[in-house]
Amino acid sequence: MSAPSLTPPTLHGVTARGPLSDAILRRLTGGDADDLGAQAETALATTDDIVRDDDIQLALFVLYASSYGSLPGLDPALEWDAALITTRGLLEHAFERALRATVPQPALPEPTVDAVGRALFALAEADTGPSLSRYVAKKATAEQMQEFFMQRSIYTLREADPHSWAIPRLHGRAKAALVEIQSDEYGGGRPDRVHATIFARAMRGAGLDDTYGAYVDDVPAITLASLNTMSMFGLNRRLVGAIVGHLAAFEMTSSIPNRLYGDGLRRLGFREDVTDYFDEHVEADAVHEQIAARDLAGGLAEDHPELLADIMFGASACLTVDGWAAGHMLDSWMRGESSLRPRDDR
Repeated sequence: MSAPSLTPPTLHGVTARGPLSDAILRRLTGGDADDLGAQAETALATTDDIVRDDDIQLALFVLYASSYGSLPGLDPALEWDAALITTRGLLEHAFERALRATVPQPALPEPTVDAVGRALFALAEADTGPSLSRYVAKKATAEQMQEFFMQRSIYTLREADPHSWAIPRLHGRAKAALVEIQSDEYGGGRPDRVHATIFARAMRGAGLDDTYGAYVDDVPAITLASLNTMSMFGLNRRLVGAIVGHLAAFEMTSSIPNRLYGDGLRRLGFREDVTDYFDEHVEADAVHEQIAARDLAGGLAEDHPELLADIMFGASACLTVDGWAAGHMLDSWMRGESSLRPRDDR
């Protein structure tokens, strides 16, 4: 993808990675950008891999940031700008098609609480993705752990927000289960225990900037794609089954890796202010996985069998896309390289 021909717009931590993201950044920061739809169609027609395309994934990331309000400098009056929403729709449909074409679709269980719960646990146990957590526990360097925090900050400084879009779209037991999980994610009424806040404290303890978006320019497209996947699922009501399945898989594959991440950080001499986030998730997510698999995903499937396929797709997408992102970090480190974008590209 060629570099933008115009001077990139100013937005803290974010620089355009191609013509499409350049145009969207301009529009969202109050500048002029014509033919956004045509630019999106051109970007989609010329990409070899939408999931790893820097220009497209950054464009989606910034469009979603407008809805989250996560980046200062994005004009809130433009959240529902017709041209931007149309462009987002074009990118989302192409991104969704790519995921459905590449993410394995597991066999569908019976739409009952027990069957769906068992199927989701089996799916998580069968996941053969790269074990970044085992590498961190035994081999990662302090510099690699800083990269780890930078990569994870793209989601974790907004932890739980993508899945919370589903709350008003659910009813009954599924809604109650999701609220129970999210209440813990947001600290159970204690601002200092909000998981995103604990992670921000860990970043500061690791010598990093905890400002959201500070490291967007540093991370590759696959890291943005991980957050964009859950943002797309959460922000589209037609994909409510997918965001529920995503959360179930997310919670079911969290407890053991977080224990290993904490062990690796202690091995490297990091203090409790850095390890607290990971230790918190060892216990919390061991409880959440049962609620997410059975009460949330299983309950939704039992009440709405028509959503079963998307529930399983969302779970598989979580394991697959997050596996790609983890694999990128692990492969880079095994080659003795940085997992961040080359400096010449930033």
